[in-house]
Amino acid sequence: MTEIVMRKALNDALSQEMQRDPNVILLGEDIALYGGAFWVTKGLLEKFGPERVRDCPITENAIVGATVGAALGGLRPVAEIMFMDFITLAMDPLVNAAAHLRYAYNIPKVPIVVRAAVGRGWRSGADHSQSLEAWFCHIPGLKVVMPSGPYDAKGLLISSIRDDSPVVFVEHTQLYRLKGEVPDEPYTIPLGKAEIKRPGKDVTVVATGAMVQEALKTAKAMEAKGIDVEVIDPRTLVPLDIDTIIESVKKTHKLLVAYEAVEFCGYGAEIVAQVADKAFDYLDMPIKRVAAPFTPIPFSAPLEDAYTPNAEKITKVLLQICG
Repeated sequence: MTEIVMRKALNDALSQEMQRDPNVILLGEDIALYGGAFWVTKGLLEKFGPERVRDCPITENAIVGATVGAALGGLRPVAEIMFMDFITLAMDPLVNAAAHLRYAYNIPKVPIVVRAAVGRGWRSGADHSQSLEAWFCHIPGLKVVMPSGPYDAKGLLISSIRDDSPVVFVEHTQLYRLKGEVPDEPYTIPLGKAEIKRPGKDVTVVATGAMVQEALKTAKAMEAKGIDVEVIDPRTLVPLDIDTIIESVKKTHKLLVAYEAVEFCGYGAEIVAQVADKAFDYLDMPIKRVAAPFTPIPFSAPLEDAYTPNAEKITKVLLQICG
């Protein structure tokens, strides 16, 4: 085990899979010479050459379109979308082609991974900060993965590359610098298996991406108030391990869901709906959500801080839930 930041864990996953399988290739803007906008692909051009690490024009539609075509030709391509906001330009090849090919045309596999960076904190405004993962969770045929730290990032990315279905792999920019212990050797984490990041008995918090770290901060602070918080990270949003969440709610009888995207129609609403349907009789009070308000993300630093869900906001709602 070595303590590394998440961007290095992702880099290791890409490097080790490219060494293991010559069909794994990388495509994206500035991923070769520059090493990626967040340096996730740094050094891979030197290791594997320009045939397998390809700098592409600034056209997300072409990047994802070429990725789908490469997969149909027998490769396992990994595309990088610099900011998830720009994935809107690639919706046709991703949503109308990649997601439907196995079902509509009986194609045995479409093994693509589309990595996309999300999240606030860089003061980048409404066009470089959005969390749009819920869109892709709505599309049958796509898997959606969202790691919350270095260990999960490496194992989940390796599993995603080896999967025969299209995967949207969502990386929060504020987590790239998060440190954690990660095995040097390759390993996989099953897609569709949640993890209890912190066991507890009084209230369940289900959080995604960077909100997992905020929820863990909250759980530690709540200890002093005598409240034992269980924190669950779904890790893969599709497929969702709802059983782990249901079992936790049966134990704690209370649930809060935290995610950074806009609250309205956000991914957390699906968790709320499923728990209300399958574990309603176990709930002692209504389920709560902590998420962003229904407005574009502000550019101003104070406004962005006020806009963003965090540990303080989670704590405030938990105190209401727990009396």
